[in-house]
Amino acid sequence: ANDEQAFSHIYDRYWKSLYVTANNILQNPTAAQDIVQEVFTSLWQRRNIAEIDNLKSYLYQATRFQVFKAIREEKNDHAFYNRLKIVTQELFHEDPIVFRDLQHLIDNSIDSLPDDQKEIFMLSRTDGLTYAQIAERKNISVKTVEKKMSLALKHLRLGIDDTLILLMIIKRLI
Repeated sequence: ANDEQAFSHIYDRYWKSLYVTANNILQNPTAAQDIVQEVFTSLWQRRNIAEIDNLKSYLYQATRFQVFKAIREEKNDHAFYNRLKIVTQELFHEDPIVFRDLQHLIDNSIDSLPDDQKEIFMLSRTDGLTYAQIAERKNISVKTVEKKMSLALKHLRLGIDDTLILLMIIKRLI
């Protein structure tokens, strides 16, 4: 009974602020509720084995971790890219130095692409050509353009996604 009373007190004390933290980042009330529920479920399940020095810190860190995990799982979701665009625009206006560093990271990732992927990527993203126009210009099939573009985007995502996700989290929590 003492464990349940203590847990109930912790839940009542921290639930709302953890929910607000998760929802401010995710902009998804249902996902935020699920994350907070997961944090408290984990806390309850580990009550006999976990020794936590700073409960508040632990709860916020666990919530941030679950939010990070949720964002990683929805990377292909349109909403993720919309939020990423908003955070990037905010960074450009609020912190030009961080934005310049981010742009440098992106440029380096593009420069590290194999030449054929880099050229197709630049023709698409910089010159605004369609895949059909690129295929015609390079005398290759549209399927080849799609494949090389897919490989280029995958390479770029691997290089910058975690950094951008962390920027999103920092931007929303600090």
